[in-house]
Amino acid sequence: MIANLNEKKSYPWIVVAFLWFVALLNYLDRQMLSTMKSAMMDDIPELAKAENFGLLMAIFLWIYALMSPVSGIIADRFNRKRIIIGSLFIWSGVTMAMGYATTFNQIYILRGIMGFSEAFYIPAALSLITDYHQEKTRSFAIAIHTTGIYLGQALGGFGATISKHFSWHFSFHSVGLLGVVYSLVLLFFLQEKKAYFFDPSKKSSIRSEFRQMFKGLGLLFSNISFWVLLFYFAAPSLPGWAAKNWLPTLFTETLNLDMSLAGPMATVTISMSSFFGVLIGGAISDRWVMKQLKGRIYTSAIGLFLTIPALFLFGYCCNIEAIIFGAILFGLGFGIYDTNNMPILSQFVAPRYRATGYGIMNFVGISAGAVITEFLGKAADNGGMRHVFILLLFVVVTAIVLQLFILRPKTIDMTEENEV
Repeated sequence: MIANLNEKKSYPWIVVAFLWFVALLNYLDRQMLSTMKSAMMDDIPELAKAENFGLLMAIFLWIYALMSPVSGIIADRFNRKRIIIGSLFIWSGVTMAMGYATTFNQIYILRGIMGFSEAFYIPAALSLITDYHQEKTRSFAIAIHTTGIYLGQALGGFGATISKHFSWHFSFHSVGLLGVVYSLVLLFFLQEKKAYFFDPSKKSSIRSEFRQMFKGLGLLFSNISFWVLLFYFAAPSLPGWAAKNWLPTLFTETLNLDMSLAGPMATVTISMSSFFGVLIGGAISDRWVMKQLKGRIYTSAIGLFLTIPALFLFGYCCNIEAIIFGAILFGLGFGIYDTNNMPILSQFVAPRYRATGYGIMNFVGISAGAVITEFLGKAADNGGMRHVFILLLFVVVTAIVLQLFILRPKTIDMTEENEV
């Protein structure tokens, strides 16, 4: 039965469905903590200080960032199915363990381990999806996968709500157990796509593996378009991670709402609009790129442009209608941008090095997120968090300009033959 499933023409979409739920758990597990601060403070009083909470969120991002290039290189060289399942199993186990934590240091260490394990998922998953889906369905396939990320982010907003009715321990225990069980299911149903560069039957020496790794890094960093992509990926990560980690707090302080209400309101609003944004962006991009090679780039730029007025509203407005409208606008635009990152990378980088390229992009983007997360923690203590959102507006404008004027793809799908 499993073999027959793998032979079906629909299996590329079945792979997306399997990975969709992994993506949901990936963001649900990491996002829950951002809305559970109040529930956890009675047991872990250090969390009452915003700077400490910022450090807790930042340690995940720093380790995630540092491991992303490594995870990308590994995903290009080894079995991605095993990497995905191993990553899911470990971070789900860590989530369960967080429910048993009793000190700030324990939570801090576990968040670091979660960052390490989760870093291995996205490069491997997106690389696998792009191998199963060619140019006509690539953006939409990644869009569907990305909806799992945003739904997980939205559900993470209910961490505070669940904690209020049960306990924060129960929230971590139940979600972690779900991930452990699902990782065992994937052992039987998820299959690696053995592309031309991946042949596990061929054994190679450590020297040849390092040679291939440095060759890939050399090809990436000698490509000016890849440098632009690095900045383009990092710049929106600043407001992106700021919104993910601190928008619930901004809602609480600006609108004087309890976190059990502000958490779901912030995360659900931005995540659900992003949910529709990735689907819209994926569908438009796949059609536009068939008529114009820069179609994916234009689609992505339109998405980023929508985040500009949203950041202005976050910084200057004090009523609930304006801030929620800003969250909807931000989520919609960020989703349109987000679903096109790997497809755009695929126009400049051959399959052999895509996970490596995305891993490096993740490193730059998540590092930017770690910096802004920690910085906003200090700004929140000083009452200046809203001004930071305004400054991020100018970073986004710079990214759009660079993207539109420098990125000039020569093909829809870069291959090794035409990469040099």
